[in-house]
Amino acid sequence: MRTGSATAGDRAAARAGAAAGRALGTAVLAWRRVVPRSGHRTPVAPERMRRHLLIGLAVLLVLGAAYRFWLRDSPLVSVDRVTVVGLTTDDAERLRASLTSTARTMTTLHVEEDRLRRVVAAYPAVRDIEVASDFPHALEIRVIEHRPAAMAITEAGRVPVAVDGTVLRGLPVEDRLPTIQAEGGLSGDRLEDPRALAAALVAGGAPDALKGRLREVERRPDQGLVAVLRNGPDVVFGDTRRLRAKWVAATRVLADSQSRGAAYVDVRVPGRPAVGGLAYEAPEPVAPVVASTPGLTAPSVAAPDADATAGPQQPAAESPVAPDPTSVAPPAPQVPAAPAPEVPGAPAPGVTGDEGGATAPAP
Repeated sequence: MRTGSATAGDRAAARAGAAAGRALGTAVLAWRRVVPRSGHRTPVAPERMRRHLLIGLAVLLVLGAAYRFWLRDSPLVSVDRVTVVGLTTDDAERLRASLTSTARTMTTLHVEEDRLRRVVAAYPAVRDIEVASDFPHALEIRVIEHRPAAMAITEAGRVPVAVDGTVLRGLPVEDRLPTIQAEGGLSGDRLEDPRALAAALVAGGAPDALKGRLREVERRPDQGLVAVLRNGPDVVFGDTRRLRAKWVAATRVLADSQSRGAAYVDVRVPGRPAVGGLAYEAPEPVAPVVASTPGLTAPSVAAPDADATAGPQQPAAESPVAPDPTSVAPPAPQVPAAPAPEVPGAPAPGVTGDEGGATAPAP
């Protein structure tokens, strides 16, 4: 439990300590003057200086005893006005009355914080208190309550719990809380199910930007602790180690527009979060680019005939492809002409029938 910046009792004690220190320093200097050092001859101090030294020490002792045993518990500095702030539980009035009655038995120079702590120990909703005294008669007590982290669902019903598993009975719940499953009943002021305690830690560590979207924290056999978000992907934590780093990684991934539509965000390794379940978009096919070559044309592919299954047909004659006029055809090789066959009774080539005195017989 922490106190205020500086209570009146602390300031008074500091002033008394400072005065005692100055007096002690003066006494030491005077003692050095009175008592001679070994090997040195110093004049004996007069009797008046010794008397002043003894009187100063006696006054210091009287003032210290008066403050310790009378002033700090004196009615002159008693607590008459008590202000209690920060209470919102159903037992607020009863707790305020208990704190006020206890504080009125104290003084502003002697605030017994242990007694105030024992008073609030009976209220699980209170996490801490801060006390500040206002000299000479006022005292302010600020109560710090637990913040609900999740709504535990048990056999006995639903009850809000804090991040450490403290059951917050009677504490009003204003916002929507994520639900966690707790096995068994609630016999005390704290959850006993270790799985529910781990889920409460995950829910309580959520940043403010995601607390309103957190719907449930559950444990899955293959993924461990998983936070289910409203209108968003599941966040896989695995365990409760490095929760702050995991929530930071999840926040960064969810803030990225490229993660929209993801089914889950795996932050079991905070330095390398993984996103899964994104829809795959197939790229559009692109026609290949064929470089044009002089003298060559792309072969034509005939479309399949709808009556191809009706029966065998004669293949259609391919139409000749006109050559490219811009191309130069290679010269055709020269083939020697074959000799003509000889016919019996025919004249030799180049010889007429009158030559040689012979004529061809009539058929």
